[in-house]
Amino acid sequence: MSLDLSAVGHRTAPFTFEYDWKTTVLYALGVGATRDELDYLYEARGPLVLPSFAVVPAYPALAPLVERANADMTKVVHGAQTIRLHAAIPAQGRLETTGTIEGIYDLKRLSQVVFSTRTEQGGQLLFETEWTLVVRDTGGFGGPRPPKQSVPKIPADTAPLFEVTERTSPEQALLYRLSGDLNPLHADPEFARAVGFEQGPILHGLCTFGYVTRAVVAKACAGDPRRLRALGVQFKKPVWPGETLRTVGYAVDDKIALETFAEDRPEAVVGGAWADIAPSGAPA
Repeated sequence: MSLDLSAVGHRTAPFTFEYDWKTTVLYALGVGATRDELDYLYEARGPLVLPSFAVVPAYPALAPLVERANADMTKVVHGAQTIRLHAAIPAQGRLETTGTIEGIYDLKRLSQVVFSTRTEQGGQLLFETEWTLVVRDTGGFGGPRPPKQSVPKIPADTAPLFEVTERTSPEQALLYRLSGDLNPLHADPEFARAVGFEQGPILHGLCTFGYVTRAVVAKACAGDPRRLRALGVQFKKPVWPGETLRTVGYAVDDKIALETFAEDRPEAVVGGAWADIAPSGAPA
């Protein structure tokens, strides 16, 4: 199946997403929030909303974008994710999201498809997301290479600013999928084996993304989610439910450089990652 290069620039109609505090609490539980983070879990405290919740209202736009690009979902791998926050995410409301196909790039054997979304409430821009998908067996069509991304490099022999270690639950993917990503790869052992994961269903990359977000907010934002301006990650290796995640952050120039490891594996499962943090006391 060939990708449809004419799809670049295509923009969807707005998708409406209505939700209440139970939706944001379910999401927080899905990305590992504990009773020590009651502000995200108890309606009497708002609740606060994790910035990585920004991916959830974008889910309805993804399938039409994938279809318009003529990408085979059985060959799609989530390569990278970015969120940019422009305002605090409300605990309930009615949001409108539009999606755009930003580019289709040639990686020789593979191809890369980049989508973006914008989510507004009542005309106010709340957040933007960028999704980088890698599509197997579709490269070599003579198209452009993807633009180079500028990410902060972790200097050698630099002490970390913080380190957060948490164990995921064996049921973590089954819980996270209730926030909208129902791909059977994360639930069905037979499906997982059929696409090459003999060990069984893998954790959603965006669930790991949520764990990284929680670590950044707790340690780099002093617990204030409104201080996170942007977060970008590259998904390097799969994670299995029940594994322990270790997220390490380093101060590099005006950003936080990040990497996440699973269990005792030496290679990062999340790399090329960064966070942009507002100074303490800056307007939310």
